[in-house]
Amino acid sequence: MSDVVHVDLGARSYDVHVGRGLMARAGDLIGPHLRRPRVFVLTEERVAAHHLVALRAGLGAIEAPALALPPGEGTKGWAGLTQAVEWLLDQRCERGDVVVALGGGVIGDLAGFAAAILRRGVRFVQVPTTLLAQVDSSVGGKTGINTRHGKNLVGAFHQPSLVLADVDLLTTLPARDFRAGYGEVMKYGLLGDVAFFGWLEKNAADLETDAELRVEAVRRSVAMKAEIVRRDETEQGDRALLNLGHTFGHALEAATGYSDRLLHGEGVAIGCALAFDLSARLGLCAQEVPSRVRGHLQAMGLPRDLRDISADLPDAAALLDLMGQDKKVVDGRLRFILAREIGDAFVTDAVPAADVRAVLDASA
Repeated sequence: MSDVVHVDLGARSYDVHVGRGLMARAGDLIGPHLRRPRVFVLTEERVAAHHLVALRAGLGAIEAPALALPPGEGTKGWAGLTQAVEWLLDQRCERGDVVVALGGGVIGDLAGFAAAILRRGVRFVQVPTTLLAQVDSSVGGKTGINTRHGKNLVGAFHQPSLVLADVDLLTTLPARDFRAGYGEVMKYGLLGDVAFFGWLEKNAADLETDAELRVEAVRRSVAMKAEIVRRDETEQGDRALLNLGHTFGHALEAATGYSDRLLHGEGVAIGCALAFDLSARLGLCAQEVPSRVRGHLQAMGLPRDLRDISADLPDAAALLDLMGQDKKVVDGRLRFILAREIGDAFVTDAVPAADVRAVLDASA
């Protein structure tokens, strides 16, 4: 069975099922959303090898033609989008049909954007197969692709019709990918729930082996995101808090060419550490606070500093320039998510560039 988190957005509302064995129930859960017994699956090659047969079995009599794209962040660009959309058109995907995104954040974002623009909008269902996608990118309706200018700069808000977060799928993840996804789980405690962060400090080391702990961690993360999205669907205010660590992290991903030298969750982990370092430097929080954050990152085997990235990086000035392409820039001013304490984050653009450079230099 599963827990259900409702994302309350009026006519665009939907349920997120979090639990075990959801893939086997895919037909029962997705079927009510279909006008004909056929879905169109966008996935990637590694995920298809692990999970496509099980999804088709769970769908039963529902037909499920599939396109498996190459793995990696490089797929989430113009070429991958074109391939996905042209395939959907070749398959005669109609406006009343449903696209199923089977994969991690790359496939979820790409498939969601393809669905958003195909025939001016078709529905889609998220079946996230990574921890990062289950707790973050599959919920909230952000879809998009990367360009040479930066990450997620082309996209649309397009809410899914349903999300199936089956925590049993996470057992096939490489350890590094699981840890990277944990960077997004931890983020929820850091930005708005110190009790959840305390729970993670006690339990996170066992998430990879304990399915019930995974269900609880995913459920609490999704519930927090659902509430923030309910208040601010298109990121005019509170939703920006979900970008804690991302201003730094996205710049680092761009600097490493969106490659496996730095996974998204690893960039978020480093970005969270730097955001708390910057908060302490500006006198917003006590010096012990970033130490607690860094201690937990170390305990979870996650990177904390620029020097932890196995790649040559641009200098602080060049990284600041990359941050200038961030979606959160308003009137040319960078906006950072900083914190007064664990669980008490806020958005500000009153951050001197010299202090950002100093934090980056200290981390290099």
